Amino acid sequence: MQVLKFDWNPVTGIDIIGNFKIHFYSLMWVTAFVIGWYIMKRIFTKEKIAIEYLDPLFIYTVLATMIGARLGHVIFYQSELISQDFFSIFLPFKFKGGFEFTGFQGLASHGAAIGIIIGMYLYRRKYNYKSILWILDRIVIPVASGAIFIRIGNFINSEIIGKITDSSFGVRFIQDEYYKSEIMQRTGINNVQDAYSAVTNNPQFSALLEAVPYRHPAQLYESFCYIFVFLILLYFYVKTPKANQTGFLFGLFLVLLWTVRFFVEFVKEAQVDERATWALNTGQWLSVPFVLLGLYFMFMYKPKHAVK
Repeated sequence: MQVLKFDWNPVTGIDIIGNFKIHFYSLMWVTAFVIGWYIMKRIFTKEKIAIEYLDPLFIYTVLATMIGARLGHVIFYQSELISQDFFSIFLPFKFKGGFEFTGFQGLASHGAAIGIIIGMYLYRRKYNYKSILWILDRIVIPVASGAIFIRIGNFINSEIIGKITDSSFGVRFIQDEYYKSEIMQRTGINNVQDAYSAVTNNPQFSALLEAVPYRHPAQLYESFCYIFVFLILLYFYVKTPKANQTGFLFGLFLVLLWTVRFFVEFVKEAQVDERATWALNTGQWLSVPFVLLGLYFMFMYKPKHAVK
């Protein structure tokens, strides 16, 4: 069965001027945040929380997510940026090897999770209307929905790709296989997008296409699973009394999301060089503490005081 195999070589953004481009990956982040704001508004309305607290929560969540995701990527996966291209850590530009607008690429979900927890703690210190676990129990619902779109964005960017496969779900990621400078050199076409397009549309470059292996679309596997993480959280919040058990939804989120991440890692290419003796990769090792923390909040945590 070959019907599900296909070549992936999309336009990844809209050129504006010069090196500036609106990346579809960035638009996926915007979509995630907008939908998340709407979900939290519905939650606030349902629980009769003053809507004036919503916009500050949104701002804290956006900043905590982006800062945490970026720093997490640098710390866990690309620490060489600290010495080689320091300002690219905090700015949407690449300075090493020539100035280029890149958007905010290189974001780690583990760092985002840590950032959100810290951000909600800081938010709760300023806006003391509910406990931090009340906030975390609810913020994880829009976070789970947002994860769906982020992984779609990764797929659009041909990043966080899967391992080589002979299965019926194989995808050839053209833009991951050939870097911008390499594809122009190999095709003799000076425009990057035209060079990529020629590989899949011009028989003259069929040899370049055939050299690209089929890989698992791990980003789509993960995105699909996150749909169910979101629906399960929403079900427990709307339909069961577990919504009133302090820390349960937060714990359930940690268990579900990081279990998905743990198993999808088996079909992902490692994002950093791994030691041959490791049974698990970096993403899996980082996921284990989140799962254990989630189990604690689901089954062992008992609030010391009545929840406000």
